[in-house]
Amino acid sequence: MERLSDIGTIKSILSRHGFSFSKALGQNFLVNPNVCPEMARLSGAGAGVGVIEVGPGIGVLTVELAKLADKVVSIELDKRLLPVLDETLADFGNVKVINGDVMEVDLKKLIEDEFPGMDVVVCANLPYYITSPVIMRLLEERLPINSITVMVQKEAAERITAPLGTRKAGAVTASVSYYAEAKTLFKVSAGSFMPPPKVDSAVIRLDIRKTQPVRVEDEKLMFAVIRASFAQRRKTILNSISNSLGISKSQLSEALGECGVSPTARAENLTLEDFAAIAESVRSYLARTQGK
Repeated sequence: MERLSDIGTIKSILSRHGFSFSKALGQNFLVNPNVCPEMARLSGAGAGVGVIEVGPGIGVLTVELAKLADKVVSIELDKRLLPVLDETLADFGNVKVINGDVMEVDLKKLIEDEFPGMDVVVCANLPYYITSPVIMRLLEERLPINSITVMVQKEAAERITAPLGTRKAGAVTASVSYYAEAKTLFKVSAGSFMPPPKVDSAVIRLDIRKTQPVRVEDEKLMFAVIRASFAQRRKTILNSISNSLGISKSQLSEALGECGVSPTARAENLTLEDFAAIAESVRSYLARTQGK
């Protein structure tokens, strides 16, 4: 197969299959020949490793992953790309393509069936519109994976990898940091794609934590506190959490006082330890006052 990052090759393949790009699916295919080999190398793909890829497109990244890993399973939503992938991946017997939505596929069963005895990593060039839902699903299900290496919009990368307690941090920052250690690997210009998107991208890696950095009795409550705090980030946490969770300001103020967090603090000033402490204090306070 000719080099899949070559614009002429891509156009020829797509023309043969009568394929046209879908804006709704956020389809932008990589044409920078340096990106996918580096992304695959840094993903952890190698001997004894199985890779889950999301949205293979025409298979540019898939090929690089297949060169390194024992097995690659690619999940592609667009049925129109299946015959394209049959052609571009014909030389690789260690690749399986599944037509499906990554938000609906039973990933635990997929790992059990496809990667017995292997370490597993995720590597993907994610469509911008579904970045956070995919990442959070992969993390929240506590899948037996070592890491998630994804290309995302540059702004999303900056939010996800921002240190908590800084202005760029958001709800996704805090949520991701509970499950994984996030870092930016390298940046990718808009001109690296066909058609070029309006913004630059970045490749990030999330190394899954073996144990969580904070302990909480009610994880759902902690994530609710995080979402509430950042939903109205210009307001104090007293106002934003009270409004979102339906807790009176007097109750919340007492709970915040018990855990040593100022009611006038704002979300961008808080650490994961602070959010955990708030959630635990709110839980304990409500349990006492409601007789639970």
